[in-house]
Amino acid sequence: MTSGISVFSTANRADVAIYPHDVFALTDEGRQEIQSGSTRLPARALEVLVMLDGKSTVGDLEQRMPHMPAEKLRNLLRSLLDVKLIRSNSLAERGDLGVDFDAFFKATGPLEPSSPGTEKSAGNEAATGAPELQRKGYYVSIARKAVKTRTPAAGAKLQVVAVDDDPDLTALVQRLLEREGFAVAICATRNAIIARLRAPPPPDLVMLDVAMPDVNGFEVLQRMKTHAQLKAIPVVMLTADAKPESVMRGLALGADGYVSKPFDHATLVKGVKAVLGL
Repeated sequence: MTSGISVFSTANRADVAIYPHDVFALTDEGRQEIQSGSTRLPARALEVLVMLDGKSTVGDLEQRMPHMPAEKLRNLLRSLLDVKLIRSNSLAERGDLGVDFDAFFKATGPLEPSSPGTEKSAGNEAATGAPELQRKGYYVSIARKAVKTRTPAAGAKLQVVAVDDDPDLTALVQRLLEREGFAVAICATRNAIIARLRAPPPPDLVMLDVAMPDVNGFEVLQRMKTHAQLKAIPVVMLTADAKPESVMRGLALGADGYVSKPFDHATLVKGVKAVLGL
C-alpha cells in the first residue's frame, strides 16, 4: 500500500507536463488501492483513480470533476504518476526515436481535438489567455509552465529549433535567442524537421510556425505530442494566426506557448524563458 502521499506537494511532482488530450490508466498498484478494501490515499486521489479508464482524456476528467480545479487535478495526476499508481496509457503503444519519420509525419486527415472534454479544456485556457495575447503578443499556458527549470548539460547551451520558412524571421529569432545564451537551429522544410528530430541530443524547445509550404505546424505539433520521447519537448507556436480558435487548437494538441507575429523582441524572449522555467 502507498501511504503518506502529499497529493498537492510541489516536491512530489514529476517533471512532466499534463495536456488536455493525455490519457492515463491504472497500474497494478493503482488498481490494488481501489480494490483491496484498505488504502491510505486521500479521497480526491481515490476519486481520480476510480475515474481513470484508459480512454478518457484529461479534458474529459476536468469536465466530469468540476468541483476539482483543473490545476489541482493536474498536480494530483503528477503525484499519482510519481508514485506509479497510474501510467500514460499510450507510452507502451508508441515507438521510440527509431520510428519511420516519413510515416510519422504523413497526413492522416483533419487534426481535431480527440474529445469534447479536450476541446472544452483547451477552450477555457485559450479564453483565459486571449487578452494577454492581444495585449502583449504572446500567451503561455499556465498549466504548462515548467515544473522545474530546464538546464543544459555542463558546458552546453539549451537547444532551440526554430521552424519557419521565412529566412528574415528565422535570422531574427536566431539572433535574439543566441544573444540570450541559447543555441539555435533553423528548419525551413519538413525534411529538415525530421532530420533534426532524429539527431541527438533532442532539442530543449521547438518553435513552430503554422503555415509552411510542405508541412502544417499543427501537424508537426500533433505528431510530437503523441510520441513517447518527443512529447516531453516544449513547443511554442510562433505564427500570424492568433485567432482564439487557433490558440485553442494549439493548446488542445499540446502547445506550451503561443506567440503572435509580428512580435516584440522582449516578448518573444520572455515567452521562451517562461516555457523553459527560466
